[in-house]
Amino acid sequence: MKILITGANGYIGRRLIPVLLEQGHELFCCVRDKARFDWHLRHERLHTLELDFLKPSRTTEFPKDLDVAFYLIHSMNSVIGNFAEPERQSAARFRELLEPTRCRQIVYLSGIVNEKILSTHLSSRLAVEQFLRAGRIPCTVLRAGIVVGSGSASFEIIRDLVEKLPVMIAPKWLQTRGQPIAVRNVIQFLVGVMLRAETFNLDFDIGGPEILNYRQMLTQFAEARGLRRLIITVPVMTPRLSSYWLYFITSTSFALAANLVDSMKVETIPRKNNLAEQLGITLISYKQAAALALARIEQGNVVSGWKDSFASSGASLALMQSANVPQHGCFQDRRTRMVTGRAAPVWQRVWCIGGDTGWYYGNWLWALRGLLDKMAGGVGLNRGRTQTNDIEAGDALDFWRVLVADKPATRLLLFAEMRLPGEAWLEFQIVSTPDGDQFIQTATFRPRGVAGRLYWYAVLPLHHFIFNGMINALTRPD
Repeated sequence: MKILITGANGYIGRRLIPVLLEQGHELFCCVRDKARFDWHLRHERLHTLELDFLKPSRTTEFPKDLDVAFYLIHSMNSVIGNFAEPERQSAARFRELLEPTRCRQIVYLSGIVNEKILSTHLSSRLAVEQFLRAGRIPCTVLRAGIVVGSGSASFEIIRDLVEKLPVMIAPKWLQTRGQPIAVRNVIQFLVGVMLRAETFNLDFDIGGPEILNYRQMLTQFAEARGLRRLIITVPVMTPRLSSYWLYFITSTSFALAANLVDSMKVETIPRKNNLAEQLGITLISYKQAAALALARIEQGNVVSGWKDSFASSGASLALMQSANVPQHGCFQDRRTRMVTGRAAPVWQRVWCIGGDTGWYYGNWLWALRGLLDKMAGGVGLNRGRTQTNDIEAGDALDFWRVLVADKPATRLLLFAEMRLPGEAWLEFQIVSTPDGDQFIQTATFRPRGVAGRLYWYAVLPLHHFIFNGMINALTRPD
């Protein structure tokens, strides 16, 4: 089959692609930036369409002989509340491009919308669903609640809460019930309904085998981790306080925290259906799904993560268009060391920087900087990194964004997503010289006005301490 995938660089899209390729299908993947999609391009049956559904383009066309189109786009991460209009525009552009083709089915992953009063997020999902179903192409809608898998927003938030807080003073919405579903079951449902005529123009709620509230999910996750946790719920935490509670403790952005809290007040219990039996899908329990996700994390084999989306931090995709750090009007801290012995171990240390590995020197200062960034409304250090031993352009790395990750050329370029009175880059390189391999570590800051210049001079003593220690640790002989 010829299959179109929108949101191909997203959490679900990145997991759907290898399954469909393994089944022998030809894929057309829509992404906003090809530079972040290089890891897919090696496959002969995968074609990339660079397209932003919020920006009209007269030159963009979908292949005429498509069989199935997956619509996997949503805007929950990037803005608070006001995502209904962008989602409507995106769906309209998608339908406009798809209508002239011979596509036989749209498959849309939506949210469970069975309550009378819905959150803004779920109302927007329902509106998109209704819009897609109003077109001429048959649409199959799968409605899911909490998706459990390594790297998913809900899983990472629960993981952060359990692993960081032995005692939790939590909001009353922890009593809200849902039916969490393992991400591998979601992928099975998406693949299973393709071109099944009995699913055309219908919607199906999909969930795992058990109904749990958020408190039970936290407790079962703690059991899967071998931890004991005390959870105390209080009625005094307003939605705004709850959002700040999630924001400061977990790796989520404030926008996502606010939207999640808005949705967590709504029960997401699926309506009964026999779709799993029809498709031969064995549903995975919550505790088993959590254990599988933890195993993926421990193996360093996380396929996709919500925080690697640019929308998770509000960063601009324009950053990925240039691999060159500006020179004019910038302050720079450049340090070099000759590599003693083999360069490979040195570069491997660079490749594993951040996250649980840390920054090799002055980690408590990095943690303090992350805390200050959180207090200023930034992303902080809580995001860590998706994979322990690998890194790709576009990944989130603590409070940095990876712009270039070229292992053969020994170059890593990071852009700061922390709150700053300017813009900052951190670059690592190994270059060959007549005297041997030279390691170059460069911190660049482009100030914004007087405040930016004052900031640079204020932190200059700390830079000498941290950056000197870091380059010494990275280039130490084995």
